[in-house]
Order: sequence, then C-alpha cells, then structure tokens
Amino acid sequence: MARIDVIMPQMGESIAEGTLSKWMKKVGDEVKRDEPIFEISTDKVDAEIPAPSAGVLAEIRVQEGQTVPIQTVVAVIETQVGAAVAPVPAAAAPSRPLTPASAPPVLRAPAAQAAPVVAAPLVRPLDRPAAPVAPAAGGNGAETGDERLRRLSTPLVRKIAAEHQVDIATIPGTGHAGRVTKRDILGYIESGAPAAASSTSSLPPAAPPSAPPSRLPPPSWPEGAPAASNAAWEATPWEGDRVEPMSRIRQLTAEHMIFSRRTSAHVTSYYEVDMSQIQRLREKNKKLYESRGVKLTYLGFIVKAIADNLRRHPVVNSAVQGTSIIYRGQINIGIAVALDWGLIVPVIKRADELSLLGVAKTMHDLADRARAKKLKPDEVQHGTFTITNPGTFGSYIGAPIINQPQVAILGVGAIEKRPKVVTMPDGADVIVPRMMTMLSLTYDHRVVDGADADRFFGDVKKMLESFPEDAV
Repeated sequence: MARIDVIMPQMGESIAEGTLSKWMKKVGDEVKRDEPIFEISTDKVDAEIPAPSAGVLAEIRVQEGQTVPIQTVVAVIETQVGAAVAPVPAAAAPSRPLTPASAPPVLRAPAAQAAPVVAAPLVRPLDRPAAPVAPAAGGNGAETGDERLRRLSTPLVRKIAAEHQVDIATIPGTGHAGRVTKRDILGYIESGAPAAASSTSSLPPAAPPSAPPSRLPPPSWPEGAPAASNAAWEATPWEGDRVEPMSRIRQLTAEHMIFSRRTSAHVTSYYEVDMSQIQRLREKNKKLYESRGVKLTYLGFIVKAIADNLRRHPVVNSAVQGTSIIYRGQINIGIAVALDWGLIVPVIKRADELSLLGVAKTMHDLADRARAKKLKPDEVQHGTFTITNPGTFGSYIGAPIINQPQVAILGVGAIEKRPKVVTMPDGADVIVPRMMTMLSLTYDHRVVDGADADRFFGDVKKMLESFPEDAV
C-alpha cells in the first residue's frame, strides 16, 4: 500500500496559487490514473486536474473554495483499492504554527463551514487585511525577505503600482508567501490610501482608513439635503431572494472590467456591413470545410479580415505603458467564449500568418477545449486585439469593454437579412433583402484617434463586403 500526494499544480510561470473550485470525486471513490478529480481556478484559466495515480481517494485536505499556494497537498490517494480510507478532518491542523506569510489564504470558506452570505455590490473591495504590514525595523535600509517576496509580484501588479506610484512593499499581500495580488493592489488604491513614500524617506507609510469606502464615489447631493451613507448603495437580500457567492472567474472578470473602465478612455464607433458576399462564399465552400473537420462560420471571415488589416494599422494593435506606446510585433486575436460558469478569451496566436482554413481550425479547437476546461495558461495570454460575438444570442450590437492592456475590441452583432437600398447598373435605386450586420469598435482614445479607428474600420468593412474568392 502506498500513499500518493495530490498537489496544487502550477498552471503558468507567474502563477503562485490556485483556488480549488470543485471536487469531482469524494473520499472513498476509486480513481483512475489521469482521470480528472478536481477543478481549479487561477488568474489565467480554469482547468481540470487529473489523478497522478490509480487508487482510492483516501483524504481531502483542501475544500472547495479554498485558495492555496502551488505545491500544496490537496488530497491523498491510496494505491491499494482495499486500503482503509482516512476520515475527512473538520479542519486540517498545521504541523507547525503558520505565519502570515506562510498561511494559505482563503478567499471563500468551504461550503460546509460557510457563514450566511450577504449580497454585496460588484464594486466593493474584496477581502483585504485591515492594515498594511509595517516595514521592518533596521537602520541599514536593507530589504527583508518578506519585502522581497511582496515585490516579486506579477508584471500586471507591478505595472499598476508604477502607474499609481505605490510601493508594493507597503501593501499587505494575500498571495503565496505574502505576495501582492492584483486584488490586493486594486483594493489598496480604491481604499483611498496615499501613494507610498519614497524609499529614502524616514517616515512610515500612512495607515489606511479603518473602514475603506465603497469603490463608487458617493453622489453629489443638493445643498441642504441630508447626505446618504455608503450603506445606502449596498444591495441587500430581500425575502425570497437567493444569494450565491461569485465564482472566482466571475470575481476576476468583475475586477478586470472595472479596472479597464477606469484605465482607458473608451470611445465606440459603429459600422453597418453587408455580409452578402461572405454568405455566398460560405454556401459555396461549406461542404469542403466540413470534409476537413471544421465549420466555415461568419466569425472566421471576420477574424481573417481583422488580422489582415491590423498590420496596416499598427496603433490599433498596440498597448500603453505609462507615457509610451508599445506597437506589438505579433497579431494575436482573442475570441471571447461564453461558458456556463463565466467568460474566457482564448487567443489565436499570429493570426495574420494563418489562412482562412487555419483560422477556422484554430477557433474550433480553442473553443472546444475552453468548454472542456482543457486550455493551457499560455493560450489565454498575450492577446493584442479581442473580438466578442454577442450577435450569436440575437443582440443587434453592443459596446464592449476593452480587454486590458489592449487598446481596441470588436463587437459583432446579429447577422441577418435586412432591407437594403441598392443602386442598380442603370442608376435606379431598389430595396432588396441583404445579409447585414452591425460591427462596433471600442478603442482607447488615449492613443487611438477617431480617424485612426475609422480608417482601420473602413478597411475591414471593405474587405468583408468584397472578400476575395481565392482567400477561401
């Protein structure tokens, strides 16, 4: 009989922790090698984790909803089927006292121990320590081990810190070994805490307020009217309501969307596009593509048109770094995929180098593996432009939020027959049914001017309305 530890895997180079979102097996269940036994959520991707060995799931040490550092033992498998199963402890007792830096952070308590949940507004700061960690004493100015660990945060966290002139070492971290996560720094900034003093200053950082205000500023009230408290803006459950905690992917999406609206100057342009040529090419080549195992969709043509035109309009394929513009050398197009448990954006790498068939195959593969939770972290990173397609649900058009740190996102509306005025060769105008759609381009006006966006958008429209047959 042997006991095999099941550990929290590292799902990417910059990922230091993961949330165990669901157990697919229970204690006492027989498991096969490489059979999925639990699901995890990280800052990058949701994934199913397979069993490292066949046997019986003898012990579960990390409950659903807990966030723990990588390499943490989450369960134990007995390799002998008839082995005794260890009982599940109410709470695993640590073998040694845990310090704040080594204690695994818990974002949500396990379901069996959860306190009654009270609904909170989407924009309230999530769990953060009440006060920052005081800097280590010492006259030589040397950085302590904890401070070094806090500084070893992800590039996104360091970027946010630089933009807001915040010293990461002064922020209490809830990540692995006290590292500062994106949630920590956004909550710290939104709490109204002042920017950290220079490292040469002898003054300690100011303590944050004991009760951080809501992320949304209070409204301005007419003179003489009584001011409302922040509690007036909180949602509270009423009789008959059902209250559920947000999933980790929903929390991350909410934070990312709020951060994007606060960061970029959003402007949206709308174009009506005649997709009749695309419809004709689809009908003509649909069976050929199906014989190769892929569907020829309208979205495939749109991705191809975007990829081919981004190279001609590099500012739309750029990113902002402080007061500099990064013109991306790669054209990596993210496609938003709506899942039952949230939204994920797998990325088609170097899309401009793919044929229409290559785009269609890659889209099909990424979407299937996204729904099966089989994506790798690298497959949802390094996008330079994003496309979202709400038209599949019947939406006429929408104004999507930019996917940071990109500067533009395309929204695709419903593609359907609508009346269109067409000028005949003899000059007469007639109303005919045409396959039409509305496209929206939301762009960051900090770096993309309206003229830049419209030139790019105009070229995309032109290509879609006269798509070359030899490109299919």
